[in-house]
Amino acid sequence: MTPGGRIAAAIEILDLVHARKAPADRLANDYFRARRFIGSKDRTAISGLVYGVLRKRAQLEWWLARVREGAARVPFSPNGRSWLLAYLAIVEGWDAGRIEHAFSGERYDPPPLKAHEQASIAALAGRSLDHPEQSDWVRFNLPSWAAERFATRFGERARAEMAAMGTEAPVDLRVNVLKGKRDEARKALKEAGIDTAPTKLSPWGLRAEERANLMASAPYKAGLVEIQDEGSQLVALLVDAKPGMRVCDFCAGAGGKTLAIAATMVNKGHIVACDTSEKRLEGATTRLRRAEVHNVERRLLESERDGWVKKHKGAFDRVLVDAPCTGTGTWRRNPDARWTLSRDEIAELTAKQARILESAARLVKPGGRLIYATCSVLPEENEDQATAFLAAQSDFAAVPVGAVWEKAGEGTTLSLSPAKDGTDGFFVAVFERKEASPPA
Repeated sequence: MTPGGRIAAAIEILDLVHARKAPADRLANDYFRARRFIGSKDRTAISGLVYGVLRKRAQLEWWLARVREGAARVPFSPNGRSWLLAYLAIVEGWDAGRIEHAFSGERYDPPPLKAHEQASIAALAGRSLDHPEQSDWVRFNLPSWAAERFATRFGERARAEMAAMGTEAPVDLRVNVLKGKRDEARKALKEAGIDTAPTKLSPWGLRAEERANLMASAPYKAGLVEIQDEGSQLVALLVDAKPGMRVCDFCAGAGGKTLAIAATMVNKGHIVACDTSEKRLEGATTRLRRAEVHNVERRLLESERDGWVKKHKGAFDRVLVDAPCTGTGTWRRNPDARWTLSRDEIAELTAKQARILESAARLVKPGGRLIYATCSVLPEENEDQATAFLAAQSDFAAVPVGAVWEKAGEGTTLSLSPAKDGTDGFFVAVFERKEASPPA
């Protein structure tokens, strides 16, 4: 493809993301799947443009509004073409001639530049993204409400954490200990041309040193490794499931944490992977088979109050609630998600999380544990939720995470973040149901 063809494709995907408010990765995959003629190098280049824009959207819009009111004198409205023109001029450093050549209007290239676009490009030439007049939320490319919450949550670390959300997330792998040890997996990946280093926190983790097609590698196809962020691996570690236990993964999704839990149980015992989405549960089937996990039962629930929960009251040693959440901890991977989340959705999600916790707690037997986790960094989804649960459930007590995993420190809960830990943002709280008192 020509540079103009790549730009035109990126504009199409960006407009789809903006119009449909759907995940960028899903829309991009659908776009490429419908256009098999686009080669791997072109897909990589197009994706780079799309995600580059999404990571810098607030600053690009700040500059576009500024120059449109000045040199161009045409109001700015958000769209893929405007974002990409600003991105090419400021971030990529393209001069006006190169941009005009790419926007030739010929064959697959975007339509030629209009007069106000030419004026904007001329005004943006030589600029840097940062400007002293930009507020923090613009500088760090976050919604204004999110910047406020980051400041409350992280205090002095807020700017470092906001900056970290604008970086590209690493690719982490979890070694399937049912099939081999970490050193063996690392050697096998090396032979497949993939260099990795052990993760600092997870005992099962490897971090890829460069981007590679991991899913096409022999170790991945053989089930020796799974793609999973280090923070997500630590959630499974804090479940502390032992061989022979009965475990419920209440919001299992496609089964990433289910697989990790099964490995710690050495395929002994029983895991029930629950979800309200049949499609997500079906997605776990291939992964379970590839990993040679045999102790998992998949269970489709109508809701968190499904009758199955009542029938299995007090039946499980461990219940993991990896709750639906804002996903603010994963914004490095999903930069588009920060622009689709609203304040109203946060309130709806926190109410849903409380309902799920209350229902899932019924499954825990006396002496058993309920593990609550999110991939969020917002206090109302994390610490506030844990505090409210303990206040409402007198038969549960908090278990310090350091008592489960010594590297977790002395806190009651575990909070991970990109700048501090190099992982996605995660929160974990562990609750234990008190043993029943003997009769008087």
